Amino acid sequence: MAAINLRARTMTAPDPETSDETESLDIDIVVKDSRWATAMDDVIETCRAAACAAFSAGISKPLVAEAAVVLADDDFVAALNRQYRGRDGATNVLSFAATGPGDPEIPAVASVPALLGDIIVARETTVREAAAVGISIEHHLRHLVVHGMLHLLGFDHMTDEEAAEMEPLETQVLATMGVADPYRDDADRPAEAHP
Repeated sequence: MAAINLRARTMTAPDPETSDETESLDIDIVVKDSRWATAMDDVIETCRAAACAAFSAGISKPLVAEAAVVLADDDFVAALNRQYRGRDGATNVLSFAATGPGDPEIPAVASVPALLGDIIVARETTVREAAAVGISIEHHLRHLVVHGMLHLLGFDHMTDEEAAEMEPLETQVLATMGVADPYRDDADRPAEAHP
């Protein structure tokens, strides 16, 4: 499985009425498992759009930043999960933020991009979860990338208070892309489909 490394740059122009600053996200999308390219149409654009939408919604001030999305397989994600989280097996998405709690705030200097971190998505788990809940792989991938980007921006869901902040924002971003609320109460939706 050859890796394909593509770079997508998205710049959101400032609103002239509110600010003269800009926000932009340089996003590297690495297709480590070539089977992603056959799983859906334009997997690169799907990831780029989801990451950029979450970035724009999740930042509280103009920011120039860099991040990466790695489209991998379950074995790759399972190895990372074991090494960094002490958990056996793959999970659908992992986010590795470049900064963490207690670290200095991400700089808002237009000439110095802030390194946000990496989002790694497991192909087999994503495909299996999408099938289990009857949604497209594309919609589930969008959800996982949005979820991962919000983690890179400092959002979390470990407590009810954190989830009450992150999940509505996540749902709002997904709605702009035509993706249904992944947190709706649905008896047929398995818990593993939630990141």
